[in-house]
This record gives sequence, C-alpha cells and structure tokens, in this order.
Amino acid sequence: MIVLKYRDLFQIFDGTNITREQRRELSDYCLNDMGFRILFIECVCEDQELLERNIIEILHYSADYKNMSEEEAVDDLRKKLEHYMRQYEPIDAGLETISFVRVENMGETVTAHKVAGQKESGILGYLSGMRCLPQTLYFTRHGESEYNVLGRIGGDAALSPRGQLYARALADHFNSLPAREPYTVWTSELRRTKQTAADIRAPKRAVRALNELDAGICEGLTYEEMQERFPQEFAWRDQDKLHYRYPWGESYIDIMTRLRPVLSALEDEHNVIVVGHQAVLRCMLGYFLDAKLDELPYMNVPLHTIVKLTSYGYKYKVEMTKLPVECVDTHRKQPKNCSINRTSADALTTVPSHYDTLPSNLWQNSAEAQL
Repeated sequence: MIVLKYRDLFQIFDGTNITREQRRELSDYCLNDMGFRILFIECVCEDQELLERNIIEILHYSADYKNMSEEEAVDDLRKKLEHYMRQYEPIDAGLETISFVRVENMGETVTAHKVAGQKESGILGYLSGMRCLPQTLYFTRHGESEYNVLGRIGGDAALSPRGQLYARALADHFNSLPAREPYTVWTSELRRTKQTAADIRAPKRAVRALNELDAGICEGLTYEEMQERFPQEFAWRDQDKLHYRYPWGESYIDIMTRLRPVLSALEDEHNVIVVGHQAVLRCMLGYFLDAKLDELPYMNVPLHTIVKLTSYGYKYKVEMTKLPVECVDTHRKQPKNCSINRTSADALTTVPSHYDTLPSNLWQNSAEAQL
C-alpha cells in the first residue's frame, strides 16, 4: 500500500508492488509526472497463528470469496500467497530511495524510513497503535436529564427521576453479564454521565474530550427560545449542521477534531463502556461505522439504549438494546424549509415534544406522564 500526498490532498493506492522495479516505476511516475510525495507501507507477517487468523477472516469477510465454497476459497488464496511469495522482494533502504513504514506481525514491530512532516508522522502514529484483535465496545447516552425533559440543550443538568432509573437498569445489565474480561467505563466530565455510570462495577475514567458539544450563547436554551432570540443562527444551523459553529461555541467538525486522540485510544481497547452525549456519540459511532459526514448530525442515537459494536474483519456489527425505562425523544430531523426568512412554525416543525416544567409524576414508567 502507498499513501500519495500533494499539499493537503491524500490518496491511498492499495496494491502489492512486490518487486523493487514496480516500486521504482510507480515512485518515478507519481513524483515526476504527478507531483505526489509517496509513503510506502509494507506489511509483513511471519507469525503462523496470525497468518491463519488472517486467512480465516479473509475467507469469511472478503467479497472475493463470497460465492466460492470454503475448499475452493482456501485453495485460491493459498495459490495467491505462494505466487506473491515467489516474486516478493522486501523493501530495502540500502537499495531503494523511497519513504516507507514497515509493520511486522500486526504492529509488533514498526520501522520508519524517511518519514517527514506532520501528516506522515500522524500515519506512522496510527500504524504504531494499530490493533487487529477482535474488539467489543459499548456506547450509551446518559440517562434522561432534567434538560432533556424540558427540551433544553447543553448545560450540566442532573438526571431526571427516569434517568436515575436508567442508571440503575444500566448497572444491572452490565453487572449481570459474565465477567470473562473486566470492563472499563469512560464518561465525560459532566455530571449526568457520571451519575449514569455510578453503579457499574468497573473502573471509571472521566474524559474531557467526551463532553457534549458546546452550544455557546445558546447553552441551556430550548429550540423555541433559540428561534425566538436567534432566528438567523437557527436557520444557518439547519442549513449546514455539520459545519455550523454556535457563537462562542462549537461545531460537529470541532467535536471530531477533539475526539481524534480518544478514537485512536479506543481502537486499542476492548470491553469499554462509553457513557456520552448525543452529538459526541454520533461522531464516535459514525467513525467506527464509516458513516458519511453529512449523515452524522442527524444519526438517531436514542436515550436509554445500549449500542454494542463487535468487530468482524475490518468492520463492526451493531446491536442495539433498548432498556425498559421511558424517556423523551430528543431526535430532531432537519426541517425542509431552512431559509432565514421562514416562519417560526416552519422552523419548529421537527422539534421534539417536551415538558414546559418538570412534572412530579416522572417516576412513573407508564403513559400517565404525557407530554
């Protein structure tokens, strides 16, 4: 594999390039004719156990073999491996004038040669921390908060009574699972996530980067109040929710930037329970599920639901478990009319229902507590 770099443009060319002549021709063409700087990535695996596991994953998950019998697929794959091994010439810094990173046995040893610049160093860091073992991660939003009940955004509200019920149900769920491997719980620094995770019997870590999107001057407002006070800002946000930054606050792009080290660390973890917030979990789940950027701000990540991701090959299987504790729905779809000249009714069409005040019957887990 090679990474082609031109200014801030990156492209990945996935190919074997197993001979020095092939690499020389490719390097000369890209550098001289296209102006790209090239970083070759050589993956070497001599651990027999890892090789057998890789073969099994390729047979199970590669589209090349989905219509073949297992016997045919194994035979075809082994013939390919033998063919490449006969021709393979390892990258040699003494014989080749190329930049490269060699990854041996899935990250057991990583060697760099002529790696230059921030971007290439970032690629080196990613490859150095790469984990290719099976992985299970859990994500959940905090329990329903008092601000959720009132339709207010941001802030540092405490859990509602129903949110407290969810915290107990969440703890019961994880505390009752077979303890094959210990869990670790990551929360934000905000109290609603800490309260939600309090009774889970596992080490806990509060991570500042997991704090909810900062709504700036709109912190603590309802959508109705935002439309009344800042109708133009509200319209601009609906027009481009991904890039929109609240005045004195953040955008989804800002969240994605501050989450980078967290996601890199999480890729090397197993059995982590992340108790987070709606916008942050949208970005995190979107990263692992390879969602399109413009889909992130509208992903439905409901309250009182556990999202389990289990790796298979280089993808993740998603399982969602809704715990039986009632809560409000905070998911807002993009309205069709996003003009700054729209009426308040058009602007608020998709705003979820909420209470105007905290009702006393929120302990009830029935339909008696009506919106």
